[in-house]
Amino acid sequence: MELYAEIAELAAAGRAFVLATVVESQGSTPQKPGSKMVVLEDGSTRGTVGGGAIEKQIVEAAVAMHSSGEQSRLLETHLTHDLGMCCGGKMKVFLERHLAAARLFMLGAGHVGRELAGLAQRVGFRVTVVDGRPGWASRERFPDSTLMVRDPAEVARELSGGADCFFCIATHDHPLDQACVEALLRKPFAYLGVIGSRRKAERFKLRLLAAGFTEQELERLRSPMGLFIYALTPAEIAVSVVAELVSVRRSSVAAREAAHAPAPAKR
Repeated sequence: MELYAEIAELAAAGRAFVLATVVESQGSTPQKPGSKMVVLEDGSTRGTVGGGAIEKQIVEAAVAMHSSGEQSRLLETHLTHDLGMCCGGKMKVFLERHLAAARLFMLGAGHVGRELAGLAQRVGFRVTVVDGRPGWASRERFPDSTLMVRDPAEVARELSGGADCFFCIATHDHPLDQACVEALLRKPFAYLGVIGSRRKAERFKLRLLAAGFTEQELERLRSPMGLFIYALTPAEIAVSVVAELVSVRRSSVAAREAAHAPAPAKR
């Protein structure tokens, strides 16, 4: 039960891991079916599937899965013939990769931000809400999100970004929105969107071009953010934005899996 508790902690913290499970064994083997081990991206482990050469093989395969995007793998190993172990048996181990939860930074704790954060949390995003107004970025309004009662532009300048980062900008002030965009646009991210009308988006584009950003850089910005579903209320706007976030998240996973899928057999 201790390993399951550790798995729950890793999932709650948004950590990526590979779960290795012994699914079949024959003859003399160090572990029997049902034994499990967790392998993190750095190769550290929780639990065991036998130690020695077989565990080393599994850890190496799991670390490779973290970097390749491969979703699952079945390893079948003869402990003596393949690894030189004295056990003499065979083991089949199933490896399954569990992705890290995507991080959503909600810059702005207004009405849309509140609805968006709650819905994004429900579909698996780790949400951080940033707003300098304590009355808006409150635990009462955001019971399940990480809160930062700070200036959103200042936080945006400090964030390093990353392939698992999603940024939604919906502050109470247009110049503050733009300052956040300027701070984030050249950083790595999966998604960067700004709330607003098409007219606001065009004004932003002109100002960003004047500030030295290129057309190619501006293509990374989603503005207005969200799918076009004639949304009007804060809750409807949140639905449109979260739908777009899920689309981006799922399409990136599908692209990684397709890139590492075996080529179809030639006929």
